[in-house]
Amino acid sequence: MNFENLAGYGPSLWFAAMVVLLLLETVVPGVHFMWFGAAAATVGVLALLLPMSWQLQLIAFSLISILTVFLVRRSSGSGTNAKSDEPDLNVRGAQYIGRKVVVADAIRNGRGRVRVGDTIWAAEGEDAAEGTEVEVTGVNGIVLVVARSDAE
Repeated sequence: MNFENLAGYGPSLWFAAMVVLLLLETVVPGVHFMWFGAAAATVGVLALLLPMSWQLQLIAFSLISILTVFLVRRSSGSGTNAKSDEPDLNVRGAQYIGRKVVVADAIRNGRGRVRVGDTIWAAEGEDAAEGTEVEVTGVNGIVLVVARSDAE
């Protein structure tokens, strides 16, 4: 079967494509096929109202599909960094900023380890002896940046 035979079905082919795409939307997770289904419906309506060759219908479907996908992405904010009520959720070390911790392995030449709860973290900051209380002031990757606690 070639495209000429398919073109004989006219707009009904686009409406059938719309149904198939919308059925796929219900089966496949996410929102992917809905916009292509909308494009197929639009081309079906255009083919009913205007005499169009199958080539022009295919071009219209392609352009409308691309347009709907980009418009939906822009209006939904997809692809942008959404604001979160927990901005430090996936930056575990940042959750400890401001917390006082104890030096587990002495900090020498700016490097050492601190105990946070039951976990040992790499730390960097001014030299401090084992057992010294320090405060977490920042995070450098997976290394906690510490400074001597104000209490000392």
